[in-house]
Amino acid sequence: MPSEAMEAVKAAPGVVCVGLGPGDPELMSVKADRLVRGARHVAFFRKKGRPGKARQVVDGLLAPAATEYPMEYPVTTELPVDSPQYVAQLAAFYDDWCTRLETLARTEQVVVLCEGDPFFYGSFMHLYTRLRERAAVRLEVVPGIPGMVGCWHATGEPITWGDDVLSVMTGTLPEDELVRRMQTADALVVMKVGRNLPRIRRALQRTGRLGAAWLVQNGTTASQQVAKLTEVSDEACPYFAIVLVHGQGRRPEAAW
Repeated sequence: MPSEAMEAVKAAPGVVCVGLGPGDPELMSVKADRLVRGARHVAFFRKKGRPGKARQVVDGLLAPAATEYPMEYPVTTELPVDSPQYVAQLAAFYDDWCTRLETLARTEQVVVLCEGDPFFYGSFMHLYTRLRERAAVRLEVVPGIPGMVGCWHATGEPITWGDDVLSVMTGTLPEDELVRRMQTADALVVMKVGRNLPRIRRALQRTGRLGAAWLVQNGTTASQQVAKLTEVSDEACPYFAIVLVHGQGRRPEAAW
């Protein structure tokens, strides 16, 4: 019997969320790879009509007999993220899937796929807190390399030096809030770019940091694009793109 099949047979019931890393399947951990290949039940988030970013990462790795559970968001960018309708629809979505996964995980192991690291802006966090409160099933979370790490490596430059302060923020913040946070940090990471790019660009311009900013799209994948932000238009930027500004802090050679 293949090792993957043996692992699936021995798997203890419960929900296991697997951090898949920044996009390149070879950057998954050994544990993540083993769990994915041995999974009998696989759940993953996706936008309706899309294949799902996490599912694409494991394409070709799943066992042929694995049962898949696409968890399709009821809303993504159609409503403001702070609107009552958005919050209500997402809360109901997470409640529903929490119940469905809990029911299945009483007798089976369910592997939930999550791009990057599950505890770093990951959608699974909303299921995790709900499942943890119920305490009815075993819960495990496997860490993954955050997407921003793969992106700053793609630029070929260290993100922080010496005593640099790194700030990580989301592009969904209001422009004035982006400016405030950019002014107090040495190195910057802005997540969730997409249609927020014009606002991020304006905030960088206001803080005098636009010229030092990079945009990394689809980091570590075959479709990776890395460019200075001043050389990129605001059109058709993916939501999971990342804007970076490298720190320029203390380093030994600066004393000479």
